[in-house]
Amino acid sequence: MGADDDPTAIRSLALSPADAADAYVYSQENPGEAVLRATPPFHGRMRARIHVYHVDDTELTGAVHVRPGDVIANDVVAAYPDLESALADADDPDAAAEIRDRHAEAVSDWQEQARESIVDSVTLETPDGPHRVAVKTLG
Repeated sequence: MGADDDPTAIRSLALSPADAADAYVYSQENPGEAVLRATPPFHGRMRARIHVYHVDDTELTGAVHVRPGDVIANDVVAAYPDLESALADADDPDAAAEIRDRHAEAVSDWQEQARESIVDSVTLETPDGPHRVAVKTLG
């Protein structure tokens, strides 16, 4: 591994709070997974952008993937609106449509809260083991 493709060179990860919230919602509501991704060459301050995938390609690209739930405060992640439980309690199709509308509103409110709840640091998984870095928000 060359010096510029060693993720332990990263000291801080800059990310958009909206990207973190949107990536979390995407992974909850859709097939596939959305992560915050930093790609080589690595240096002290890296920008992580939202990335959606169905097959993890980190072995091929050398990229570092950070799950959005890892950069959003745990209590906010735990408060994500649960659509499936609400739908299970619905008696008829009209109730289900109303539940879906309320869920969409609740998710929008949750995203606003998540954007304000970005953590100060996160652990990156690297070939050399866990590597803790600072998280810096953009915007």
